[in-house]
Amino acid sequence: MQIGVETSRAVENRRVFVVSNDEITRSILQFILHDENETHDLPSLQAAYEKAVDWKPDLLLLGLEVVEAQGAAVFSEIAGKMPDAKIMLIAGAGQDAHAQTYLNSGAHSVLTKPLTVESVRKKVNIVLGRGTNQMVQLSIMPAKKG
Repeated sequence: MQIGVETSRAVENRRVFVVSNDEITRSILQFILHDENETHDLPSLQAAYEKAVDWKPDLLLLGLEVVEAQGAAVFSEIAGKMPDAKIMLIAGAGQDAHAQTYLNSGAHSVLTKPLTVESVRKKVNIVLGRGTNQMVQLSIMPAKKG
């Protein structure tokens, strides 16, 4: 089911890998993004590296906990194995400032919880270089009587 999907994006083949230790977060992001992107839910960076051999990602959504476990050097490792992929960190509520410190190390953006369909799609589209269409709210005026 496609909810609020622009037709041109539904047929455009952009590949997104979602890597996090949190299975629920991976599932939510895969669900939100699968209508507009070829989205893969992967439990580890090693699984992402293996998949990237044949399926190069355009974007890697990476859980902040993965970076914290492996250190900032993980960005160099990712760049070596997935050189064209942009990296967006997934940060929990209250972790945004901490995640921002990795922007100078190789991350391109931060996606902060709570995750909503609109916010996730908008940030992903921006990082993928897609313009975001601004919706214009129309108000219907009641017809004049008489």
